Amino acid sequence: MAKALIGLSVLALLGYAVVVAALYFAQEKILFPGSKLPPDYKFSFNQPFREVNVAVPGASLNALHITQPSPRGLLFFIHGNGGDLSTWTTGVDFYRKVNYDLFIFDYRGYGKSTGKIESEAQLHADVRAAWDTVAQQYRDRNIPIVIYGRSRGTGLAVQLARDVHPDLVVLVSSYASLIAASQRAFPIVPRWVVKYPLRTDTLISDIKSPIMLIHGKQDELIPYSDSEQLRPLVRSPLEYLLVEGAGHNDIHQFPVYLEALEAKLKSL
Repeated sequence: MAKALIGLSVLALLGYAVVVAALYFAQEKILFPGSKLPPDYKFSFNQPFREVNVAVPGASLNALHITQPSPRGLLFFIHGNGGDLSTWTTGVDFYRKVNYDLFIFDYRGYGKSTGKIESEAQLHADVRAAWDTVAQQYRDRNIPIVIYGRSRGTGLAVQLARDVHPDLVVLVSSYASLIAASQRAFPIVPRWVVKYPLRTDTLISDIKSPIMLIHGKQDELIPYSDSEQLRPLVRSPLEYLLVEGAGHNDIHQFPVYLEALEAKLKSL
């Protein structure tokens, strides 16, 4: 009996080690399941735009710069972990309505972007490279610049906002950290396994810009308790909106979300 118990314990430990190793080495595929677009894919919008390729070490980030004739401001959009530019630009008419230019890019390995994601430091550097590409075009225009992060992009938006001080930071479906999120999904997996901690909770208090924090109350992927956890950490002016009935992937379809974001952008 003792030998059998020891054997079962060894098998359990080996199984646990295999699971931990798989999560560690397959982390990029789990966290960044972006879809690809063919290199000759043609974007089409009923407003002026240009396609931009941002050079980064070992890769190129594909981006879209959608413009208005006399824009009220610029919104720099850092999207979530799924899809690509073709799926993240289905609602661009909203930006024409609020008269904002939009700059949005795909991460490495997403859409028409080349290369692959290899570290959190690389992610932050890529975001900054995309920002530097477009922000320099607006420095002398005296119009507000907004950093918008959605879901996985909120942790990246927080660090960028801390460093560049935009006129407004919009965080939609934000998480406290990917360490906490991983503990919810895999409670027995050690914290050190997470190679992309993305600690929104330790960075958000350093932001000097006003923050708009928005979350769906029925979000099952990132519960709104994460945004509730971030609220008391904010040290700059904060507007918090909890959208009744909204989940993770449909929050942008709710009128209360659209109306609140429109009012905030037009108030700048």
